[in-house]
Amino acid sequence: MKRASLIAVVVGAACSTAPPLSAHAAASVEGSARALPVASTSAPAAMAMASPAMAAKRPAPARIKRRTASERAARPDDAPFAFRGIPLGITLAALREPAMVRATPHDSELLCETDMAGSDIGMMVKSDASLTIACRWAHRTAQGWAPSRAVVDGAPAAEHVLRFTHATPLDPLRLYEMSFVVDDTTAFDLRDLFASHYGPPHMQGTPSLPLFVWENASSTITICLFPESRRATLTYLLKSAAPGARSKDSTLKVSQFDEG
Repeated sequence: MKRASLIAVVVGAACSTAPPLSAHAAASVEGSARALPVASTSAPAAMAMASPAMAAKRPAPARIKRRTASERAARPDDAPFAFRGIPLGITLAALREPAMVRATPHDSELLCETDMAGSDIGMMVKSDASLTIACRWAHRTAQGWAPSRAVVDGAPAAEHVLRFTHATPLDPLRLYEMSFVVDDTTAFDLRDLFASHYGPPHMQGTPSLPLFVWENASSTITICLFPESRRATLTYLLKSAAPGARSKDSTLKVSQFDEG
């Protein structure tokens, strides 16, 4: 059974000093004093002593330019982005741990298309060998399993989906996409939060369907606003693991719970 779900996707100083002056020690022979030799001076020091003006023109030591906080924020590292401590690339087995639940109620569990119970919340049933696997948080009720609500920025999301794939046939299922449907207030809060962490977003889309995109070498975060419905999608995407080289235009399409 299909269930309409989400809109899927969618920054030394080197100082040289003149060498010290050297001097020969005085010596005496059989009680008669011998004159001290003139102190010898190395060539650089002698030039500086002979011509103070030349020494004054010596360039100042180079100074290290340190990046400001905003410059550091605009250059995110290459680690995959993470949602509330859940990084893209994590294995499905690790994400099934109770400590990784980011949904309400608190006793929710991750149900996937590889679980027979997944059909209770509208998902297809697939094998572990499938190219992609969709999962959602769910909880038990007296009538069976019911969808839970992922918590995004302190507010329950209207919808969510987490997608996994195999990097190779022998590799475990790993998280390559997280998508959430949130209200526009939460979306603007997230936009400001991401801007403070990762720098200004890349602006894409159209005035009626704006997209805010943050990107590093391994992943992207996209917020897609739907002004008419006052909703938005938040999508985390791992570049290297995304099957079929997804286009950014895919963030504009409504997907079904997931036939393949």
